[in-house]
Amino acid sequence: MMAEKSLTGIERELVLQYLIDGNVPVTLTPIEDENESNSDELIKSLTSQIFPVAIKGEHMTVKKNGQILLENAPQSVANFANKTVRVEFYFNRVGLYFTSPVKETPQGLSLTIPDTIQRILDVEDDKEYDFSAKMYFECKTRKELNLKCIPDESIELFTRPAWKIIPLEHQKEAKELLENFVEQAKTERNAGNGIQLIPICKYLTSPVQNQVEALQDRVKPLSILFIDHERLVLGMESKACTFFPTEEYGVKLSFSIKVGPITTRDIFVTCIVNKIYRSKDGLLSCVDFRYTTMQEEDLRFLYEKATSTLFN
Repeated sequence: MMAEKSLTGIERELVLQYLIDGNVPVTLTPIEDENESNSDELIKSLTSQIFPVAIKGEHMTVKKNGQILLENAPQSVANFANKTVRVEFYFNRVGLYFTSPVKETPQGLSLTIPDTIQRILDVEDDKEYDFSAKMYFECKTRKELNLKCIPDESIELFTRPAWKIIPLEHQKEAKELLENFVEQAKTERNAGNGIQLIPICKYLTSPVQNQVEALQDRVKPLSILFIDHERLVLGMESKACTFFPTEEYGVKLSFSIKVGPITTRDIFVTCIVNKIYRSKDGLLSCVDFRYTTMQEEDLRFLYEKATSTLFN
């Protein structure tokens, strides 16, 4: 198993030459134990406050002996001195990684490319969700889509959003966004009761993870931030946001049924892009969809599911 995801000697030499010749960005993530990095277990951050740090290729010099010198790197990298990091990057769109201690030298911080470079495992999401959705076509042009949408892990759906779901360190920025969105809503009159703005502000003030995937530019599932009988709100990185105001889409909403002979309930609706919200740095987007067609019994189902918890 390990041999299958490790590069051969020739492949390693090609990657080394690629790093020497190319302007290759990498991501550094501190890990607790060097041996742990060679397993399939989750890489743990040293503290909850440490996130992966992206290093531009222009801030690195790679030598033929495998030494990497970091030059004018972000200040946060200084915290990695004398720690072991996981170094991730793309080679021909394939995600690769190795681990190395960060050493202090007279020239600055340095890393060493080890004998073993490994492929990032392709982890399939086989989790079963109580609720999920799928965008399946754009109504006007009938352009086919197959965009999977799954609940955001940090937001509880079908529960009235509370301000406390936003981490304290992000609340100031979130408050500024909220005030701006509320002012826009007064003019545009398209936000309904506005409770969806809380999870929107939470998402837009969350740190963007510089995560290297097994395959570069793969389409990720969109995050479901809010749903009720009137709207569906999705979050995504802005580079993946191909939605535009007033466009109409077909959506399948899938619910897991705990009791009874039927295990799932699928609701097919059409919805229009009601508004697009973006973070201050423009890296994250939220799309607010408003339903345009829905069967009466499905509307009743969603209304009861939403209002039984949202307003109690």
